[in-house]
Amino acid sequence: MQLDQTQAPLYEALQRFKKMRVVPFDVPGHKRGRGNPELLNFLGKDCVGIDVNSMKPLDNLCHPVSVIRDAEALAADAFHAAHAFFLVNGTTSAVQSMILTACKHGDKIILPRNVHRSSINALVLCGAIPIYVNPEVNHQLGIALGMSVAQVEKAIHENPDAKAVFVNNPTYYGICSDLTAIVKLAHAHGMMVLVDEAHGTHFYFGRRMPVSAMEAGADMAAVSMHKSGGSLTQSSLLLIGPNVSPGYVNQIINLTQTTSASYLLMVSLDISRRNLALSGKEIFRKVQDLAQYGREEINRIGGYYAYSEELINGDSIFDFDTTKLSIYTLGIGLAGIEVYDILRDEYDIQVEFGDIGNILAYISMGDRVQDLERLVSALSEIARRYRRGKTGLLTQEYLPPQVVLSPQEAFYANKISLPLMETKGRVCSEFVMCYPPGIPILAPGERITEDILQYICYAKEKGCSMTGSEDPKVDHLNVIQ
Repeated sequence: MQLDQTQAPLYEALQRFKKMRVVPFDVPGHKRGRGNPELLNFLGKDCVGIDVNSMKPLDNLCHPVSVIRDAEALAADAFHAAHAFFLVNGTTSAVQSMILTACKHGDKIILPRNVHRSSINALVLCGAIPIYVNPEVNHQLGIALGMSVAQVEKAIHENPDAKAVFVNNPTYYGICSDLTAIVKLAHAHGMMVLVDEAHGTHFYFGRRMPVSAMEAGADMAAVSMHKSGGSLTQSSLLLIGPNVSPGYVNQIINLTQTTSASYLLMVSLDISRRNLALSGKEIFRKVQDLAQYGREEINRIGGYYAYSEELINGDSIFDFDTTKLSIYTLGIGLAGIEVYDILRDEYDIQVEFGDIGNILAYISMGDRVQDLERLVSALSEIARRYRRGKTGLLTQEYLPPQVVLSPQEAFYANKISLPLMETKGRVCSEFVMCYPPGIPILAPGERITEDILQYICYAKEKGCSMTGSEDPKVDHLNVIQ
């Protein structure tokens, strides 16, 4: 059967299944909700009724041969990839599958240090050795930028045996690297290019967008469909280029992905792909317009800075994702996390995250002009009510690490727990990060410095959600014995 983007094979199969009156003597045990009436009432019959197990009419995600295979083929076509995989363990599993595909124990991988924790988790799992490219920093905003081509070239020449180059594109803040140049450089030295494109689904469908990973010629890309693509949380895609074996990648995915794949998540990928393929250009034109409207209005308030393409410098900020409404807050004397908390607690507005100096309001297909107006109004009130001097505020968001051991070696080493302020000079054996955005302040194998300790204490004081450490309060840290 000839496939086209008007179809949604898995969605259509589930529609047929709903009409079949199948008597379930398989899992899940709620039996279409009859065994859990409270859940049925909460989620609805249509939703719970398609929470089913793998079976021949509905295919199997671990080894797709029919409707899931067709749905993945349509996704590959829509994203201009050689192959696409549906993932139900989030983009975390996509990132880890990329690294596990490219690297084995002892292999080197070149990557920026401001990666999501899932990337370093993958290094813990496979034993690869990170070669960090410390990103440049915009000192006004206190944010890490993209990967400089010159820095990548230097890392490649110093580590010609590296297996891959890993790129964040875009960053949480909307910063994009010169991905095409990085791909060309890496491929010239026989290295794969892996792209964490979690926040870049829309690059494949919008106009006037930064280059997508597949367009740039990358070998693999992890795409969070649930972020800007409209699918359900935890649903994701892994895209691969023509020089990567889909059979091997599928084996890697199956090392960690569940064998009980959620059809709710998978059908949301199928429907969302169709929606983007048919209407993506118009959808993301409206998103860009909304974000631009928000930037203009917020910048009129005074004290805030909603930044955009004016940051582009042709290198570490090669391009900018204009759908991102990133807002610098220190101009009103408040840390980003403080504005984040006030918006939620006093105005019932939930933005994506707040860090030391910025907030991110995530604009997507479901937003409306009135929603932006409410955000602008709230930010204006916050500036009027809470504005204060900048004295005592930290501005630096990125702290270059001192790597002593590989993440795997440090994570599994003999360790002791010490009070936080007694760990200076020791080697950390766990993660410490603010979540979101989930970029480690400390990762296993890195030396704990005075600057890092001050930063952790400051983040705790300002109310950042600290995660990653065994001690939930981060009063103690595990260090190498």
